[in-house]
Amino acid sequence: MKNRQKQQAPHQISHLLAESRLVIHLSGEFGLKTLPVFSSEINNLLENAETIQEIELDFSRVSYFDSAAALAILTIRQSCAARGFAVQLVNFPEKIERIFGVIDQNVLTKPPLKTTVRREGAITRIGGDFLEFVHDTQEFITFFGALLVAVANAVFHPRSVRAKDVLFYMTQAGVNGLPIVGLINLLIGLIIAFMSFLQLRLFGANVYVPALVSFAMVKELGPIMTAILVAGRSGSAFAAEIGTMVVNEEVDALKTMGFDPVAFLAVPKVFALLIAVPILTLYADLFGVIGGLTVGVIGLDMSFNTYITQSLNAVGVFDVVASLIKAAVFAALIAGIGCQRGFLARSGAQDVGKSTTSAVVAAIFMIVVADSFFAIVLYYLR
Repeated sequence: MKNRQKQQAPHQISHLLAESRLVIHLSGEFGLKTLPVFSSEINNLLENAETIQEIELDFSRVSYFDSAAALAILTIRQSCAARGFAVQLVNFPEKIERIFGVIDQNVLTKPPLKTTVRREGAITRIGGDFLEFVHDTQEFITFFGALLVAVANAVFHPRSVRAKDVLFYMTQAGVNGLPIVGLINLLIGLIIAFMSFLQLRLFGANVYVPALVSFAMVKELGPIMTAILVAGRSGSAFAAEIGTMVVNEEVDALKTMGFDPVAFLAVPKVFALLIAVPILTLYADLFGVIGGLTVGVIGLDMSFNTYITQSLNAVGVFDVVASLIKAAVFAALIAGIGCQRGFLARSGAQDVGKSTTSAVVAAIFMIVVADSFFAIVLYYLR
C-alpha cells in the first residue's frame, strides 16, 4: 500500500504563508515524467496567493531533480517576475545547483527560432510568387550567360574540357537510357498506328497510317519524348550531383583552388547531352517507326516494303535535320537547367531534393515552350 502511494505521488508540495511571504517546500522526485503535475500544483499555489510579495522555493528535501524540472522551475520564476513577484530558490543541494548552472537562462527570454506563421492574402501570395519568378528568371539568365561563356571558351580551347567526364555522362545519359527510350517510343508508335487505323479505316485510307506514324515520330514525338525522358533521368541527376557538392562545400573548395565551377562541372555535362540526345532522338524515331510497322504488318496486312516506302515518302531530309536541331536545343536546356538548379541548393538534403524536382519541372516546361517555338518557325521556313 505504501509502495503504491509512493508510485502515485513521487513528490510532495506543501506551503507556508506568512503575511506577504509564501514558502513552498518541495520534497521527493521532480523530473520529466511528473513535470505537468508539479508545475500545475505550483502555479495553482501562486495564482491563489494574490497578497504575497515574496516567494521562496525550498529544495532541501528534494531527492531527485533533472534538467526538465529545472527548466520548468525557471519558467515559473520568470512568469512570476513578469507579474511582480520575487521568487527565491533556496536550500538546494550541490547536485541541483549544478543542474541550474548548466541552463542558459537568457535562452528563456529569446524569441523562438520557429517564427509564427502569418496568414497572407491572395494578392500578397500572387505578388510574392511574381517577385520570386522575376528573381528566378534573373538567376537563370545570369547562369546561362556564364555557361555560354564557358562553352565558348571550351570550344576555342578543347584541351580544357575533361574528356573522361564527357564520356562518362554520355554513357549515363545515352547508353544507359537506350532501353527505356526504345521501349517508350516503340509503344508510342504502336499506339499512334492503332489509333490512326481506327479513324482512317472509316474513309478507306489505311494506306496513310505509315506516313502519319513516321511524320509524327520524326517531327514531334521522337524529339520531345526523348527530351522528357532525358530530363527525368539526367537533368535530375545533374541537379542532385551539383546540389550535393554545394551542400558539402565541395564547390567552395573548387573556387578556393582557382577552378571555375561552371566550366569544371557544367560544361562536360552540356557537351555530353549535346552529343547523346540527338543520337537518342534518331534511335527513338527508329523505334517509333518499328512500332507502327508492327501494327501495319500484323493488323493492316501491309507488306514490309510498302510500309517502309510510305514512311520514307512522308519524311524528308529537312524534317530529320530539324528534328536533330530541336534535340540539340532540348539537350542544352536540360543540361543548363539541371546544373543551374543544382547550384541554387544551399543547405541540407531537403534543399537538394527541392532543386532536383525543380530541375525536372523547369526543364519539361522549357522543352514544351521551345517545341512550340520550333513548330511555328519551322512551319514558315518549310
